[in-house]
Amino acid sequence: MQNIELPVKIRQRYNSFKNEIRKRLKELEAKNDIDIFYELCYCLCTPQSQAKNAFAVESILREKNFFLKSFNPNEILRDANHYIRFHNQKTKNLLEAKNQFSRILNLLMEEISANDKRLWLYRNIKGLGMKECSHFLRNIGYRGLAILDRHILKHLVLCGVYDEIPKITSITKYLEVETKFIILSKKVGINIDELDLLFWSYETGEILK
Repeated sequence: MQNIELPVKIRQRYNSFKNEIRKRLKELEAKNDIDIFYELCYCLCTPQSQAKNAFAVESILREKNFFLKSFNPNEILRDANHYIRFHNQKTKNLLEAKNQFSRILNLLMEEISANDKRLWLYRNIKGLGMKECSHFLRNIGYRGLAILDRHILKHLVLCGVYDEIPKITSITKYLEVETKFIILSKKVGINIDELDLLFWSYETGEILK
């Protein structure tokens, strides 16, 4: 195990972009029901697909008013201009999540922890793994939940938290890695939400969501 630290180049990027990162997180706070719904659609589309494609699909679903209108979004997901992998299954997931959306809103109003809300989503909404549940909650204003995608896992190695990229095969393992990510954030003095966008932007050059 290496010493846990933030590489100099990444620290320099944070110093240059921290205001932009904080601004982006601020934009992800206040959400109405419609915005929450489309964030859910976005997160259902992201697994094993490019974030920019999921964002494009979300935008088209908004334009076509998927929140209120009944139609099959399969053609949108399978469009080569913004192709979403496993579009048939993800279409089913979108339609089922739409039917369950009132339950999701009720969940969000409950006075329980973000961790408990994440666990409920994981157990009840098809297509949302722990990573996607964390992503969805982060994008509607919840904080302190790790979105353990490949960018984060790669940087946990670069920062000396792990010697090699950990394999996450269970909730228990997810929570274990999340705990170590939180320890890293405290060590380097940057909260995990800012670290997430920092690592993402360092890899992609973009501060998306």
